[in-house]
Amino acid sequence: MTLEVETKDCTALSDAELAEMADIVTDGPAGFDIGLLSKQPEAWVLITQVRDASKLAGFSFCTLERIGGTPCLLWGLASVKRGAKRDQVLKALVSAQFRRAVLAFPDEDVLIGTRFIDAGAFAAFKGLEDICPRPGHKPTGEERAWSRRLAKRFGAEGRIDDRSFVVTGDGAPCGVFDFSPAKPEVVDPEVGALFETLDVERHDVLIGFGWAMAEELASKHAP
Repeated sequence: MTLEVETKDCTALSDAELAEMADIVTDGPAGFDIGLLSKQPEAWVLITQVRDASKLAGFSFCTLERIGGTPCLLWGLASVKRGAKRDQVLKALVSAQFRRAVLAFPDEDVLIGTRFIDAGAFAAFKGLEDICPRPGHKPTGEERAWSRRLAKRFGAEGRIDDRSFVVTGDGAPCGVFDFSPAKPEVVDPEVGALFETLDVERHDVLIGFGWAMAEELASKHAP
């Protein structure tokens, strides 16, 4: 059965939909709960939901905005149900939001930024250019500056190591991109090493970003 994908304003979210989201993330590694979920519609502009046979299989809050004039697609709290179709759900989720980026920023390269706690979630960045952090790459001054800008945007100013892109947690869970691939063995061990210093109990996160190039967006995601 074809996956159903819908993107709409967060203001249109119902309590029933939030409850569906809570069912997906309950007891998950990110530590999401209904209290955290209920704050997201005020923090973000858009919500994309993916359904399989009418049942919620994944969702992502996001905002399209400019930071210092640069077009950005920022992913907030997101989660994909650990089902057999999780990889397809992730692809549908990302593609829907990339289509919004094309509409908002035609003919422009777009920076995609989010927070991770699991190396497997880097699968969301498939196809992006100049991903940071990445194995064997020493961040440039501009890339380190972007990590600080994103940390500020995510409410963690002053808590990021701009060389490792790790944000020191404050003891409370935050809105990360929660995804784990169906086959964990596909995760690059060197990418996994980027997460080794995260203190799970403190709720450390890793900020990641990459570039969706204008030509790629137009050729693959134009409406």
